[in-house]
Amino acid sequence: MSYTHLSITERSELALLHRLGWSARAIARELKRHHATIARELKRGCKAGEYQAEAAHEVYEKRRERSVPRGKRTPEREHYIASQLARTWSPEQNAGRLSQECPEQKVYVKTMYR
Repeated sequence: MSYTHLSITERSELALLHRLGWSARAIARELKRHHATIARELKRGCKAGEYQAEAAHEVYEKRRERSVPRGKRTPEREHYIASQLARTWSPEQNAGRLSQECPEQKVYVKTMYR
């Protein structure tokens, strides 16, 4: 099984089957998903013992909007790192300095060796 996010259709079907008393494993077999995926979704999306598909999907979409891709290599970042390395700074010093100057941008030492 390859990983994909649950769709609103799958969440609606999950809600119906959960309401009918199906187990997480039975729902997983029906939806062709891993049982842990279904168990986590039920744990996350149950309010007062009942799974709300629409509410769970809205929460999912809000989380997706807030998520920020990390570690993107930009020309500006590469230029900054190259200029600091040219000053004979070690990658460790560069990573520390960059995290102080731009805390929202995570740069790891391994990235600088690339």
